[in-house]
Amino acid sequence: MKVLFVCTGNICRSPMGELMFPLFFHSDAVETDSAGVNGLIDHQIDPSSNKLLKLDGIDASSFRSKRITPQLALSSDLILCFTEAQRGNIVTLAPRARSRTYTVSDFANLCRYCAENGLICGDTIEDRLDSIIANASMVRPMLPASQDIKDPYRREFKMFQNAHDQMGYAFADIAQALEPSRASHAA
Repeated sequence: MKVLFVCTGNICRSPMGELMFPLFFHSDAVETDSAGVNGLIDHQIDPSSNKLLKLDGIDASSFRSKRITPQLALSSDLILCFTEAQRGNIVTLAPRARSRTYTVSDFANLCRYCAENGLICGDTIEDRLDSIIANASMVRPMLPASQDIKDPYRREFKMFQNAHDQMGYAFADIAQALEPSRASHAA
């Protein structure tokens, strides 16, 4: 499953998403990438984002930013962005990616709701993702409003920490819904 994270410049939030998200899964089936709707091309990750990732044990030294393209969007199984405005930009750029494009908080809410109400089926991450997406239009009226994860660019470190923490909580909900349980019932 390929997950694309998209923010504005691809140097603060989306690189953290790209590099943090796989840590929430036991499976190697999750592949991540990131880009920006106004992506700075070939820039390093912001020093504050880098500092937070180092605290997570992640080396971001080889990261370089890029801009989203229709091809990149269409080659992704799931696109997670950080604001409704970014979602609108992505859908305009690649309309066929609409059903697989969400804000991080909205997709986490969707995953949580589907898990709590037994709406997820499938034995693989891909199958479970497809079942969540298939239920999205029916479930959307029951979900809380999507919350943007604010852009910390050129702000104090606390803003980066807030964005990092919001992502972590959302990623935990998403992973819990997508990754099939390894537990089995006693015979």
